[in-house]
Amino acid sequence: MIKKCLETSNKNYFKQLYFYQDKANKRTKNFTFSVRLKDYELIEDQFKVNGQVDLFISSPDQEWMIYFYNGLLKLNRFEYRQFCLTKQSVYMLKEPDVTRTYLLCKTMSPIYIKDKNGQVLSPYDQSYANEFLYISDLTLKNYRGVGLQSPLRFVPIEMKKNIIKEPITKFQEQTQKPYLLIEGYKGTFLLEGHPEDLRDLYQLGVGFRRSSGWGMLEVIDR
Repeated sequence: MIKKCLETSNKNYFKQLYFYQDKANKRTKNFTFSVRLKDYELIEDQFKVNGQVDLFISSPDQEWMIYFYNGLLKLNRFEYRQFCLTKQSVYMLKEPDVTRTYLLCKTMSPIYIKDKNGQVLSPYDQSYANEFLYISDLTLKNYRGVGLQSPLRFVPIEMKKNIIKEPITKFQEQTQKPYLLIEGYKGTFLLEGHPEDLRDLYQLGVGFRRSSGWGMLEVIDR
């Protein structure tokens, strides 16, 4: 749906963002999101939603937000496979003013961190902090051209494992399996660093797979 909004608003921008020389552009994207379901039933692998679906989007990239927002205003109904979403309302939420050198955060979607060998890491693993630092620095470089301005410190407070099922078409074609299982972690943690780094990471999300709905944060100590 996010891709459809961008394509509806500006096709050239959409192609530039997601394709490079007719191949998928793997460059990290400057946004993250999370989904919240209200009044639902989980029947095997299907969600029956009796209430509503809330989609939260975050990005410090004003150009991206303008194209997405304009596309969203035009898109009243979205259909994908057997699913259908009808837009009810769109709100701009007030964000916290990040001016301190620390943030107490709660995940709105799981954080996914891996090492250079593709091994998933727990927040309590010894190498987690270094890999968190690496992807945070890369995320900021891709967004603003400059990485971390000072060392970033991640302190887990209460983090729990989540196993997420993702129905990725390419994975299904290659393995004949319905889902790719991905291990992430949700909970509360402390993030310490330069205020500008913290502000941008809060808006961009943290970890890998951010544009697939991972790593969105909520500041719970203002």
